[in-house]
Amino acid sequence: MAFSVLMYHEIRKEEDFQASEQHPIDVKQDYNDFLPSPLFITLEKFEQQMEYLFNNDFHPLTLDEVKAYYEGGPLPKKSVLLTFDDCFQSIKEYAYPILKKYQFHATAFVVTGWLHDSKSKFEKEKSVCLSINDLSEMTDVFEYANHTHYMHVRTSESESLLMTSRKEDFAKDLDVCNNHSLIKHKNVFAYPFGLFNESNVSTLKEKEFKLAFTCENGHNNKQTDPLLLKRNAIPYLMDIETFKKIVTN
Repeated sequence: MAFSVLMYHEIRKEEDFQASEQHPIDVKQDYNDFLPSPLFITLEKFEQQMEYLFNNDFHPLTLDEVKAYYEGGPLPKKSVLLTFDDCFQSIKEYAYPILKKYQFHATAFVVTGWLHDSKSKFEKEKSVCLSINDLSEMTDVFEYANHTHYMHVRTSESESLLMTSRKEDFAKDLDVCNNHSLIKHKNVFAYPFGLFNESNVSTLKEKEFKLAFTCENGHNNKQTDPLLLKRNAIPYLMDIETFKKIVTN
């Protein structure tokens, strides 16, 4: 038995999305960056994908079910794990009501140092991180896990702050994120940008993390290292037939 993990970041109505434009982020941390177009999906395609999963009896996994699987337990048939990174406004504006409509469960990886102190109006022109209260209002659908506190920072095309930091600094950052009241799964992690090195994996092992997610495409099974789980990014260009192949094992 195998399962797929789907990775989403941002959602926009088709009429509001221009792939050629730059998409700046707005986060509490003093960090400026842009979200690339392939990390966006249109609202119309997202709803089509969730409708397909619902109509074809897919089971959206919880993190506890994934942990149990790697501890020797069974996996429900047609399982898929829905994940969202960084917690931008469109998760609440668009994903949350659709997921709730289908009674789907999802996981969001939270950069706790990015969360704004107060709610703000939805802005389609940039990727604005949600507030603590926003996330607290979605716990009937979402569960939250560690995506670092301050280490979701790109230092080059192939490196992140995670990779260039000392082990003890990474370990401390993990603790800060885990100490946040929203983070219930304190032994689950997603590598920022999908970038990591052997030292990062070693630190997670030492901190007794059970699951960690990459950005490598593919399915996961019993032979997959649970600290190197594969995730499939779902971009705006993907058609429904390709989506079906990804979720079908």
